[in-house]
Amino acid sequence: MRLLLALLGALLPATALAAQQAGMPQFQFGNPLTLTQVGWMAVIFLALYILLARWALPQAGAVLEERARRIAGDLDAAKAAKSEADKTAAELAAATRHARAEAQAAIAAATAAAREAAARQAAVLNARLEAELREAEERINAARDQAMGALREVASAAAATMIARLTGRPPPAAALADAIETSLARTAIGSGARGS
Repeated sequence: MRLLLALLGALLPATALAAQQAGMPQFQFGNPLTLTQVGWMAVIFLALYILLARWALPQAGAVLEERARRIAGDLDAAKAAKSEADKTAAELAAATRHARAEAQAAIAAATAAAREAAARQAAVLNARLEAELREAEERINAARDQAMGALREVASAAAATMIARLTGRPPPAAALADAIETSLARTAIGSGARGS
């Protein structure tokens, strides 16, 4: 403050001398009105300086400090939220991997169980089909044996009748049976019946 007054005191006479020489009326410090105006200007400037230095600037500084503190707090909260979000994202990714692994394991287990069930069902079906096939073969063999027996009887009766008509005497039964068996064996009809 003293420095300001000393500066004004040093500048006023030099400015007054220059104004008198230049002829500008607002710088004529010989005029009492000009001196009063300059004095009031210094008082008002000093009052504004004190008002700003003691009241307005500290309040503005407090507002700026509060704003900086709030921004720092918001940045810290944002960093904490980002850290929490990263942690949650990592947990979610791990849970997703775990769920995917469990789902794949469940699918593999279900597939294996379905394969086992299909294999068991196929084995049961194959066993049933084989049993039915054996039964059918047995029925076919029985029917063939029965047909061969009937064929032997028909062949024996037909041969005995023909021989009796041709020779007038009935053929011996043992010789007729041997001839029919030999004839059937040559035609391979009887060999299938004997092989069964």
